[in-house]
Amino acid sequence: MNIVLVAPEIPYNAGAAGRLALATGSTLHLIKPLGFSLDEKAVRRAGLDYWKDVDLRVWESFDDFQNANPNARLWFLSTKASKGLWQAKFERGDFLIFGRESKGLPEEWTQRANALRIPMIERSTRSLNLATSIGIVLYEACRQAESLD
Repeated sequence: MNIVLVAPEIPYNAGAAGRLALATGSTLHLIKPLGFSLDEKAVRRAGLDYWKDVDLRVWESFDDFQNANPNARLWFLSTKASKGLWQAKFERGDFLIFGRESKGLPEEWTQRANALRIPMIERSTRSLNLATSIGIVLYEACRQAESLD
């Protein structure tokens, strides 16, 4: 699977996404701008001792990412999507796209047929933590694609 973070702001969420990528054999894609540094000192300070093992791709823009992955199956995750996560039919190699912590994804992306939301009790909370959301969606995608034993 592929985890895609668009303009992530919080290094610890990116770190958690990296750990999830390692645990599932997934690739982590970070699309700039980033709200943190990826230099060795910053990564070490954040306690990401496993970061060197993450299959990491950093993109200058979403356009660059799309141009490099023209046949990718994209899933856009947002609390504003109308289709629930359980309606998706995930396949090996899918790209799970998450927006920045403060704003989410651009609204036009959340209206697409391949936009999904994690089911929650109505009015229970505004949203889940980004790292939690990634874990929920990633493991459901891996379960469906039978990519983990």
